[in-house]
Amino acid sequence: MKSTLDLLENIKKNGYKLDFSSVFEHAFENFKKISLYSALIILVFSVIIGIVAVAVLGSVYGLDNAPKMIEESLKPSKPTLEDALISTIGVSLLSALVAPFGAGFFKMADSADKDNEFKVFHIFNYFKAPYFAQLFAATLLITAINNAIANTLESAGFIFIGVAISIFINFFMYFTVPLILFGNLKAIDAIKGSIVLVTKNPLLIFGLFIIGLIGSAIGVFACGVGLLFTIVFNTSMIYAAYCAIFPMEHEEDPIDSIGQSDL
Repeated sequence: MKSTLDLLENIKKNGYKLDFSSVFEHAFENFKKISLYSALIILVFSVIIGIVAVAVLGSVYGLDNAPKMIEESLKPSKPTLEDALISTIGVSLLSALVAPFGAGFFKMADSADKDNEFKVFHIFNYFKAPYFAQLFAATLLITAINNAIANTLESAGFIFIGVAISIFINFFMYFTVPLILFGNLKAIDAIKGSIVLVTKNPLLIFGLFIIGLIGSAIGVFACGVGLLFTIVFNTSMIYAAYCAIFPMEHEEDPIDSIGQSDL
């Protein structure tokens, strides 16, 4: 069987075919299987993170001052270059640390697609080697570049240009995570591979990219609560697109066997 790098090299030379309707149908069917379970997981962990955040702020600033600090941080203001640097470093590190948790929803999509059982602890599967280091490195690099450019432009008053460049970068990084998870690529190879896949079919991938974002955000119109159920639609879309390009055999993921004897 050819490696993912070999397949990418072939795609670089010959391109690939992708059917929009087939990918969308696959994504929607997969989304229906995981939307409720993913919403429950996101809700539970959001509550836990919220409690921890309030506790940390309370211990630092005092419980009485914590709500004020949160309110002040939400007020719009023009960031200085120092603020932009601190924000870039902080957001990049935080994003990199939680990246394996987000990647767990790709595991959920894959399990649903293969009719395998998905348990709550599987959401943490990618905190294990070799995935954690690659997800951390890729996310840190992408987020740092993304935020550095966006924050610098925002501090200079070019907010919309910063947002446009951020969207542009995320578009080209569309396949980075699944290439790490299912293609077993290193961080840099996954980033390069994602760029190859996007540039070989940019219009169709951009269509999937936009529909995925709209599908994930549409829950906002259901009193905001609906976002819990729709946020993983983009994950399903990326997963379906990846499967269409690299058909995966329906076999047990080796990572599932880790620790099974102890459970």
